[in-house]
Amino acid sequence: MSFFESLRERDRVFDFMTPQASTVDVRHGPILYMEDVTVSFDGFKAINKLNLTIDDGELRCIIGPNGAGKTTMMDIITGKTRPNEGSVWFGSRHNLLKMNEPEIASLGIGRKFQKPTVFEALSVFENLELAMAADKRIFPTLTARMTGETRDRIEEVLTTIGLTELRFQPAGILSHGQKQWLEIGMLLMQRPRLLLVDEPVAGMTEQEMERTAELLTRLAGKQSVVVVEHDMGFVRSIARKVTVLHQGSVLAEGSMDQVASDPSVVEVYLGADDEEAA
Repeated sequence: MSFFESLRERDRVFDFMTPQASTVDVRHGPILYMEDVTVSFDGFKAINKLNLTIDDGELRCIIGPNGAGKTTMMDIITGKTRPNEGSVWFGSRHNLLKMNEPEIASLGIGRKFQKPTVFEALSVFENLELAMAADKRIFPTLTARMTGETRDRIEEVLTTIGLTELRFQPAGILSHGQKQWLEIGMLLMQRPRLLLVDEPVAGMTEQEMERTAELLTRLAGKQSVVVVEHDMGFVRSIARKVTVLHQGSVLAEGSMDQVASDPSVVEVYLGADDEEAA
């Protein structure tokens, strides 16, 4: 057996294929804490004194008109954008403003963008297997071996996202909704403590939207889930607590019924939607 053939054997354990224990301390507060966060771009305040807390295991919906600061908020949490002012903490130990994007991801913060990014030439199973590796360099990823724990985790995630029967199908043949679920599954392989999901039902059929609502609802509790979404029907179907952003700040917060009846929310957001629908 050649050296490279031996590397392809899938019976050896690599540390980066093993899920890492979370070090997030939530004993004394929320899992995510943002205080007085401000971000300016060429004098325009995309985020303006934003205060937001997310509890451990919570499902939170974030809504707001275009330009409200929703994407910038997620960019700050994941380390893509640095605020000019304020503080952002993950649990009570981790100051996210002193960490880079890979470090933040390794803590257990996963982000799903609106457009699914899966490896279409690989099978559903292989996409999940590849997502397990924390070391994304080509050589370590290709030479990592499957472990029993990894296989069990993949099977667990396949069941969670409802793609068990499609495990050996190329990801490229999946429907739009199925690709969204697969990408969520790829994030789940990392056992995130906080999952940020950006407009998960855009372009989905009604049936896919219903299944996505069920999936996100089931995930809450095992991890915190923050959903940014424009579809108010979908938000109503999953919302436990809703935060409305406007001009980079929290305009209102509470149950969907509470924010929907808030005059300021109706004026800047929900009222406009109702007029368009009419």
